[in-house]
Amino acid sequence: MALRVPSGSNNLFKEGYKTLQGLEESVIRNIQATKEMSEITRTSFGPYGRNKMVVNRLDKLFVTSDAATIIQELEVVHPAAKLLVMASQQQEAEAGDGTNYVVIFASELLQKAEYLLRMGLHPSEIAQGYELALEKSIKFLEDLVVDQVTDLKDAAQIAKVTKTSIAPKEFGYQDFLGDLVAEAIVSSMPSNPQNFNVDNIRVVKILGGNLMQSTVVPGMVFPREPESNIKSMTNAKVAVFSCPFDIGQTETKGTVLLKSAKEILDYTKGEEKQMEAIVTEIVNAGVNVVACGSTVGDLAMHYLNQNNVLVIKFPSKFELRRVCRLTGANALARLGAPSKEEVGSIDKIFVEEIGSDRVTVFRNLDDDESHTISNAQVTTIVLRGATQNYLDDVERAIDDGVNVVKALTKDSRLVAGATAAEMELNKLISNYADSNSSTNQYAIRKFAESFEVFSRTISDNCGLDSTDLVTRLVAAHHKVKSDADSGLNGPNVGINVESESSDTGLIDAVEAGILEPLAVKQWAIRYATEAALTILQVDQIIMAKKAGGPKVPTNRGNWDDQD
Repeated sequence: MALRVPSGSNNLFKEGYKTLQGLEESVIRNIQATKEMSEITRTSFGPYGRNKMVVNRLDKLFVTSDAATIIQELEVVHPAAKLLVMASQQQEAEAGDGTNYVVIFASELLQKAEYLLRMGLHPSEIAQGYELALEKSIKFLEDLVVDQVTDLKDAAQIAKVTKTSIAPKEFGYQDFLGDLVAEAIVSSMPSNPQNFNVDNIRVVKILGGNLMQSTVVPGMVFPREPESNIKSMTNAKVAVFSCPFDIGQTETKGTVLLKSAKEILDYTKGEEKQMEAIVTEIVNAGVNVVACGSTVGDLAMHYLNQNNVLVIKFPSKFELRRVCRLTGANALARLGAPSKEEVGSIDKIFVEEIGSDRVTVFRNLDDDESHTISNAQVTTIVLRGATQNYLDDVERAIDDGVNVVKALTKDSRLVAGATAAEMELNKLISNYADSNSSTNQYAIRKFAESFEVFSRTISDNCGLDSTDLVTRLVAAHHKVKSDADSGLNGPNVGINVESESSDTGLIDAVEAGILEPLAVKQWAIRYATEAALTILQVDQIIMAKKAGGPKVPTNRGNWDDQD
């Protein structure tokens, strides 16, 4: 007889422990939690996905259809749903896109597993079937490759992928934004694409205008003016200070007794001479631009202006690091003259007016790396828009587009989008289930059916008849290209989201240029399946009593209402 933890024992656990076990109490309850989680993000999937308005605990408002942001701000507490959140976050870290894909697919796998559990299958049998189906899915996906990005410095090839990634978030602007992102990536792509750093693509959001006025600037753009009287500099030699540019304060307080006006003048002149000596040393080192991560004192600013030095402050330490990367400078934690190796260089620094805002631009005028060997090629996308929330959402879409290209540096193969790859996997894995004679075939078939959820979800979000459209998609994928039957068929048939009726709801994804990176799909399927298996194999939930004293009742009324 199998040992189990007794649920009602007073001697085994401390008082306040709660245990849930059995199919209904633990497994089904967990599946229901993941289903609720999926229902929140499902309506935001695809080009016509709706936005969510999320107000987090800091009272900050988010209006977005980006699942990664929605999940992060919701603060999910259910342990099973949390596993989906963690899988989704790992997908974001690994591939930069496909977060909603993971949540939807994992939840669908669990709902299909619920049907099998009620039919009498053991969770271990279902897990075994899902693992076999996962292995086959990864293998079949590699056979569905339809294209490959051969040159990551070719904007036209990169745009094919960035447009597909941006379309679900900013549908209608995907061509413009996709080209914008591709241009930015090409200008900052190193000679070895494996060294591509997503942080070299910066986004600056400036209110006003419209999205079509957004531009790409080679270099860095900062939404603030220089602090000094000098506003522009060519052939700039940059010194970066992470410490305050001011006279240092003593650690202990002291009292100075001054007996005459001459002593007061001499006291202040000592500080002035000390600061003047520091600024003179810096200027003699060839520096004509000072970038400071902290405060710049009035006395220091006076001498820096006298020596025609451009001064700009960066409140963010991350921006200060990017300046170091762009110019090749080293951030100094001490006040004084930098050595030759610690000084950075940039071709031009100038102030430009965009809309009603004045911004400072750091730019290298040419691509000749002879004078900037250690300098990174940083590119900034200047976004225009009406509201801050809208600009934030566009920035998230651009971030996904840039991260997808990072995934391409590892694996440049592409598969058909518009749910064509999923529907072809549905067919291939269903055929594999038919060839399997063990009880695993039931789980494998349900795994195959789970791929239909993407077509069904996109159809629902587009306002199309999902049942009819998915049926026609399945039929199109079971036919072959050589069939005499007219109409679209073959492995690349997907959903046409711009169609007004189900009659014209199919499209050849490859001909339409809807392509997605193979790596993003593989990682998403893998993470979703592993999260689903983890939840499926939980047979008991043991919860300890929360730390802290008893909670004060909130609905007990006034203190003197009781008799």
